[in-house]
Amino acid sequence: MSTSSSRSLPEIRQVQVIKAPIEKVWQATATSEGIASWFMPNTFRPEEGAEFVLQSGHFGDSPCLVTEFSPPNKLQFNWGKDWSVTFLLKELEPGVTEFTLIHSGWMEDGLTEFGQPHSEVRGNMNGGWTGIVKKLAAVLEN
Repeated sequence: MSTSSSRSLPEIRQVQVIKAPIEKVWQATATSEGIASWFMPNTFRPEEGAEFVLQSGHFGDSPCLVTEFSPPNKLQFNWGKDWSVTFLLKELEPGVTEFTLIHSGWMEDGLTEFGQPHSEVRGNMNGGWTGIVKKLAAVLEN
């Protein structure tokens, strides 16, 4: 096994077309209440540079930092020590929004704060995000 620089693993990318206006999708993806309705309880504050916590159940609280806040199209934040999560919104037509989630920062030899290898966690998270993004659509379309 090489001990040179760590290679990155592919980012997780999920795209979901949601039958809801972009402003409604933005409220669900860039407010504390909205994020809690489909993802996790949190202390999110909608401003660049804001520190917040994602309450990750049995994994405990994860520190986060808002790195970009551009209503109503982009929210990006650091999650824990390695990851970056981006929510991109694009109005396809009135009342229809494309939501893209990007979860990056995966390293071949990386370990989570809980000592789990990124290579194993990435697969679980990819599957998890699939369900979470579908839940976002369900919350908004009902």
